Amino acid sequence: MSGFFRPRAYASALVFLAAFVAAPAMAAESAVAPLAQTATVAGFPLGLKPSAPMVPAAPATYPSVAAAVRLTPAIVQPFPAAGPANPGSALVQHRPLHDLVISFVDYGNQDSEELCLAKAVYFEARGEGLEGQLAVAEVVLNRAASGLYPTTICGVVTQPAQFSFVRAGRLPPVDAGSECWHKALAIADIARKHLAEEIGQNVLWYHADYVAPGWGRFHTRVAQIGQHIFYS
Repeated sequence: MSGFFRPRAYASALVFLAAFVAAPAMAAESAVAPLAQTATVAGFPLGLKPSAPMVPAAPATYPSVAAAVRLTPAIVQPFPAAGPANPGSALVQHRPLHDLVISFVDYGNQDSEELCLAKAVYFEARGEGLEGQLAVAEVVLNRAASGLYPTTICGVVTQPAQFSFVRAGRLPPVDAGSECWHKALAIADIARKHLAEEIGQNVLWYHADYVAPGWGRFHTRVAQIGQHIFYS
């Protein structure tokens, strides 16, 4: 009988010893479990078990854009309203004549009146500076508005014995691909839209400075632009 009970006594002792050793580990595990849950709730990866409770950091705060940058209201200068006395804005009217000519791109869309004006500029003043060309265009327009000459641009240009380049009431062809013609088209457009001005509305006559026509003494000389002398 004693031999039968001895193995069983050994087994019971081993079970008791194992239970005694496992008890502290289980207690430690149960003490750490709340920390693991706290860490997970705070946003840490699952399974992280810190040695002390983790306190979630306060969310970072940054200054707003409005606080960081002080915005200044834009300063806008209103343009003068367009009207009969101001056909274009002051910005356009005060641009240099050279810039107006350079910026002109509306080639090929002229009506017959503007073509007549451009041809007068081309044949009468293509060797002059831009100011001289504009003055010639303005004389043609002044005549059409004066009541002393035909009331249309083409009528003024083709009137007999007025412009030497006209032959039997017909205008000769131009070199449509030349820079001179492109300038003449731009000058004609600028003159008709009153975007620039060289002479007054009462200036109706001019001649080259290398001739002295008799009619000159009956009018008032007002300016010389290039090789042309202008009269009112």
